[in-house]
Amino acid sequence: MTHSPPPRPYLRPSPRPDTDTPPTPDPAPPNPTPPLSPPVGTGPAPSTTRAHAPAAGLTGTVLGASPAHAPVAATPLGPGADRAAPADAGRVGLTWAQPEDLVGHELRQAAEDGRGPAAEPLRRAWFAAGGHPAPPRAGASPGPGRPELRALADRLLTALAALPRPPSSTSAEPDPWPAITATWPSPCGPPGGTGAHPVAGPGTAAPGRPAGDSGTAPMEVRTRPEPPTGPEPPPGACALAPSGSAPGDVRPRTGAPPRGHPHPAAGGRTPPPPEATRLEAAWVGRAVGCVLGKPVEKVPLAGIRALARAAGNWPLDDWFTARGVPPALLAAYPWNRRSAPTSLAENIDGTPEDDDLNYPLLNLLLLQRHGRRFTSADVARLWLDELPAGRTFTAERIAYRNLLLGLEPPATATHHNPFREWIGALIRADVHGWTHPGDPAGAAAQAYRDATLTHTGNGVYAALFVAAATAAAGRPGADVHGALAAGLAVVPPRSRLAEAVRFGIREAHAHRDFDEVADRLHHRYGHYHWVHAVPNTALIAAALTHADGDFTHSICRAVSGGWDTDSNGATAGALAGLLAGSPDRIPHRWTAPLKNRLATSVPGFDGIGFDALAHLTAQEAARS
Repeated sequence: MTHSPPPRPYLRPSPRPDTDTPPTPDPAPPNPTPPLSPPVGTGPAPSTTRAHAPAAGLTGTVLGASPAHAPVAATPLGPGADRAAPADAGRVGLTWAQPEDLVGHELRQAAEDGRGPAAEPLRRAWFAAGGHPAPPRAGASPGPGRPELRALADRLLTALAALPRPPSSTSAEPDPWPAITATWPSPCGPPGGTGAHPVAGPGTAAPGRPAGDSGTAPMEVRTRPEPPTGPEPPPGACALAPSGSAPGDVRPRTGAPPRGHPHPAAGGRTPPPPEATRLEAAWVGRAVGCVLGKPVEKVPLAGIRALARAAGNWPLDDWFTARGVPPALLAAYPWNRRSAPTSLAENIDGTPEDDDLNYPLLNLLLLQRHGRRFTSADVARLWLDELPAGRTFTAERIAYRNLLLGLEPPATATHHNPFREWIGALIRADVHGWTHPGDPAGAAAQAYRDATLTHTGNGVYAALFVAAATAAAGRPGADVHGALAAGLAVVPPRSRLAEAVRFGIREAHAHRDFDEVADRLHHRYGHYHWVHAVPNTALIAAALTHADGDFTHSICRAVSGGWDTDSNGATAGALAGLLAGSPDRIPHRWTAPLKNRLATSVPGFDGIGFDALAHLTAQEAARS
């Protein structure tokens, strides 16, 4: 591959898809808010909003200001802000932050984590006052909430947060690191307690075809072996012993050398070391999978299939295209509005910006500045310095807001944050695995310190799973099944995420047609929000298992299964690329349009090539 070219002009980034089209407004409730019965909460948290430091890159208003703050007329903060109707031209309309939009999501979260019965009086009070359910796809309701309803929403969020989870839930899904690691299998021996995960192991390549990328084979090609279910520990369990880097807040090492500008110097380069070659394939794979999924993010499963079939691209085997697709079908299932201009076959010109690529860049920058012993507070400070507020979504946006309110980790992950079990921490986890090749436990520990800034429970477990699986994939001779088993071994086995991953792997082994696998996943987990970690992680595991190491099949199955398509494609592509071992083993039709060039708003990285990123990542992997 060639050197990356100089940075090109800034490309408009793609936000989370549900910020694209404002939903149809609901009529305003006719009655004023009745008093709460029974009393709930103690009111909103005290206002401790900090002055906006220039490093935070914020303008206009406080993100997610509490109901005590009057609305501020300002320009929307980046493309993540919904476009308001003309009557609301002075309204920011910030997504993923308004209390009246968060209550429905928190009620849904309570039902999922066992607090549903205790939350029932609060749910009735909310709807009796004219409150609405969580927006099903969008990040905000179409119009501003009435002041009294917003104040009620703030109190209800506080009251819902005070409801304890039942003991069965807290034991199955612990949050403290010691409690999580206590569920792990005993290293190099029979699994202890509840730490055993019966999952598929290595050596399950299809008969007559070695693992690898054919790039063109059809999806329905073979009979899949049954996963082993014996009492032996999962493959990779011997690597799960703590690596000596506890996830708690230990101070970073001093004297770490500063890193310069990430772009390589002009001129020829020496052949890269093998590790850099593998990491380049991982970066390229992540970018390819992300861009493949961008135009259909938010499109329902039926729409993804219809659009691809109309273009003669089903089973999915190439970039999405509008060529040949009937206008009526495009009207019924419109592409993601902001992504389509930069992610269809006819218009891809380099890698467009996406949060699924911004966060790996930020984590690379985190390791450059603080080394492996970074703290959650270091992650927070880096975001305030380098991450534009308008490039955050869901749990990350809430955590960013909480930082500006003066909260510290881990409170940033829990205060009025109904998205704490969604996919955001998972999409930040790859770098932790890339920099711990062969050390799943060390990768998981590092991912935990990152994830707990924004997430809890299954949202954290998803990050641990990806980090550990990626680290295991970095071992010489690794295969996808052993990597997934190592990832599953660091997830509490009685958690909802572990159950979903096991289900996805089993279904992938049981069915030759991946459409049937996806249908079964949607039937079982379709009640979750489409950005939740549980269904998306299950789909990623199923796609990688079914693809059996084939790069093209890995990304196409992950994207064709729906839900958070760009995030799923990116994660599957990163792991499959790492296992491929070289960008030359990724089909040219995927790599050529990206032109070894990445657009981003993360300072210092716009226009960088994947070859340069691989060298920088290899440097961090080599640091002790």
